[in-house]
Amino acid sequence: MKMYRIEDYVNLENPTPGDSHRPEILTAEHNAINLGGMFGLLVPGSQVPYHYHQNRESVIIFISGQGLEIIEGEEYAIKAGDVLFIPVKEKHMTINSSDKDLRYLEFFTCPPVTADFCEVTE
Repeated sequence: MKMYRIEDYVNLENPTPGDSHRPEILTAEHNAINLGGMFGLLVPGSQVPYHYHQNRESVIIFISGQGLEIIEGEEYAIKAGDVLFIPVKEKHMTINSSDKDLRYLEFFTCPPVTADFCEVTE
């Protein structure tokens, strides 16, 4: 069992000041077999590139800040308390368009695939 406390991540000091920080927080080391997790801290003006996953589903829980999520070319405002489900092959990106950090927890399925991040360049 692994416990995630939102306040721990909301209050976490950025170990890379001025740069985004996206460490894995749920891995095989935690005995996770089919699920992975990461903490996302996007500094103001930063973004996760437009991409999709061939075999992975994700749930993203926004825990502080606000920004934009681009899903299949449509723009959605996001803020702390919002939860997104991203199905397989759905193109998406996260943008911190604010002047404060945007923080989230993301949990995703882990099929046996080595490279599953497919950046969209068109």
